[in-house]
Amino acid sequence: MTEDDFWRLIEDCRPTAPDPEAELLAPALTSRLAAGSVSAVTGFAEQLSWALYRLDRREYGGELSGDAFLYTRAAVVAAGRREFEGVLATPAWFRSYAAEFVWAEPLLYVPDEAYRLLTGEEWDRSTRHSYESYSNAEGWAGTDG
Repeated sequence: MTEDDFWRLIEDCRPTAPDPEAELLAPALTSRLAAGSVSAVTGFAEQLSWALYRLDRREYGGELSGDAFLYTRAAVVAAGRREFEGVLATPAWFRSYAAEFVWAEPLLYVPDEAYRLLTGEEWDRSTRHSYESYSNAEGWAGTDG
């Protein structure tokens, strides 16, 4: 799955009603991925981890706990490509998500659930980039993050 495919899938599955915590988006993505191929699920997982990794930087979440920072980064991704790129360009935009406690934790479980539905098996996955908070060494260089 290319980065463009990933963002197109996010946009195609986003509900028209406000859904800042991805409570509607996550099941829609899961359903779409579960109707496809294992390679689409793994590709989605790779793109999701890459997007979350790119937001794993001191200028976005230096004051947040690990879980809060992860779930808030997920909310930025769930908001779509335009918002994601805006936050990358203007880190101060991230503060509105953090200040309002906008968390999209359900997005994190989409690949696992889609894989389970598709194969009937649990996925003991790993991705090229860790999305866990503070794992982007370059993003936290010079800090004890």
